[in-house]
Amino acid sequence: MLRTHTCGELRAVDATVPVILCAWVHRRRDHGDLTFIDLRDRYGITQIVASAKDQPEAHAALKDVRSEWVLRVHGTVRERPAGTRNDKLATGEIEVVASTVEILNEAKTPPFYVNEETPVDENLRWKYRYVDLRRERSKDLMRLRHEVTTFIRSFFVERGFWEIETTMMIRSDPTGARDFVVPSRYYPGKFWALPQSPQQLKQILMIGGIDKYVQIARCFRDEDPRADRIYELTQLDVEMSFVEPKDVMSITEECYTQVFERFAQKPLHRTPFPRLTYDEAMRRYGSDRPDTRFGMELVDLSEAVRGTSFAVFKDAVARGDVVRAIVVAGKAGASRKDVDGWAAVARTKGAKGLVSFAFAGSEVRSPVAKFFTAEELERIRTSSGATNGDLVLAVASDDHTASASIGTLRAHLGEELHLADASTHHFLWVHPFPMFERTPGGGWTFSHNPFSGPLSEKDAALVETDPATAYSTQYDLVVDGNELGGGSVRIHSRALQEKVFQVMGISKEEAATRFGALLDALEYGAPPEGGIATGMDRTVMILAGLASARETIAFPKTQTGYDPLLDAPAALDPAQLAELGLKVETKPGPR
Repeated sequence: MLRTHTCGELRAVDATVPVILCAWVHRRRDHGDLTFIDLRDRYGITQIVASAKDQPEAHAALKDVRSEWVLRVHGTVRERPAGTRNDKLATGEIEVVASTVEILNEAKTPPFYVNEETPVDENLRWKYRYVDLRRERSKDLMRLRHEVTTFIRSFFVERGFWEIETTMMIRSDPTGARDFVVPSRYYPGKFWALPQSPQQLKQILMIGGIDKYVQIARCFRDEDPRADRIYELTQLDVEMSFVEPKDVMSITEECYTQVFERFAQKPLHRTPFPRLTYDEAMRRYGSDRPDTRFGMELVDLSEAVRGTSFAVFKDAVARGDVVRAIVVAGKAGASRKDVDGWAAVARTKGAKGLVSFAFAGSEVRSPVAKFFTAEELERIRTSSGATNGDLVLAVASDDHTASASIGTLRAHLGEELHLADASTHHFLWVHPFPMFERTPGGGWTFSHNPFSGPLSEKDAALVETDPATAYSTQYDLVVDGNELGGGSVRIHSRALQEKVFQVMGISKEEAATRFGALLDALEYGAPPEGGIATGMDRTVMILAGLASARETIAFPKTQTGYDPLLDAPAALDPAQLAELGLKVETKPGPR
């Protein structure tokens, strides 16, 4: 080794010990006859000192060094003189008196400060990630991610799980998001795909008798980038044989309870984690990943507005639709511009409009007040639970659209008005879920994934007779309004799996082509089994209290999915394209 110690380990007990340190210059302070250098590595900072009188060669060498130069320093540890100790550093009791200084490498002036935590544009940080990683904040996030991943891996291995790596090149099947595809040179015109999830592979492992599987899995999804996921993601992937939903939920809850108790910056609000059914979550919060850190639960005004002269509400209730609302405390004075902005949020989930009622003393202000009698307005106040100074915001639509649109507005207002209790982490389970949901074209698709098993024998029968009412074993883990992950007990019968595909419009022939390996495996003694996958990027993001997961990733991409460090994606050489049998049709793209 070029060094004997790191910059974070020397203490007063090491006084008089000869040492060799290798690290980066964090700061340099020239006091004339004395030059001080703060030398920094991953482990900490050690002060180096050289005197022009006593260490002339070292002093001369240190005179020209600058920030981020890489040095090798020979010297002797001594206790700092009285009054000069630095209690903010673990090594603050000592310094190293340099005898020899070797410059291993010089450095350009960094594009941003390393020794100060100042705001830096993200694109610049990712382009110079090798500099950014030296900053304390970035280093701490990398350490946190390492420690969390190591803890989770050990947690499952200690409980009898085998860590198995599944293949990274699979058959393309964009069941959820778009696949990233890889052209095959040996099979011209055919393509591999990078896995969106090891879903089918881990089910096949259970059929192979592995019984308990775990993997910190890399996954790839060609979908629009988000703050908590961009193209590449890492997930904790777990699968177990001979289990019921409660078994998977129990071990996952035990794991995440320990993770958050050990690594989170704030405590858990409640253990064990509360549980809501999908129906209850939608009815109370208008979301299947509700943020329970604040109230503002949905209220049903359907009966309160039945028979009123306001046609939008009256007609909706008459045809069996509903009127859902939230009460925004103290916002009776909201402007029309505010309400119009909130209406735009509700419309993103299908609402046709948003109706407001401001209760200010004996007055009720509303654009549609003329369509309501005083008694009807009082019924709205009473049914909603609004008090003086509150604002009621309501939408009318079918049950799902009304709940989802007003629920989306609820989440938006929770963030805009800073309503959430930020002192604790609120976990909950949502279980069970509907097995299917309608497509825009009126057909059926899976609620979560097409391999989730029915909740009961009754639900299995409903798959063919009444898909709208069939429920699945699906369970989602939610924290602070974020879906951390989800899973289910899987279908372990080929016949039932084919029925599910048929409901979704996938024929037996098409299913055999797209899912042949799994379907064939189900005929060779498939056990009842289930599992879960949770997002590691999102987990570390929440633990660290970040708004974006990109900072938790060693080599992140920008909001548009571009890699400034490697300048990727990039064009291929024409010879490579020819070898792969590909021809590029140029299209404009984001940069």
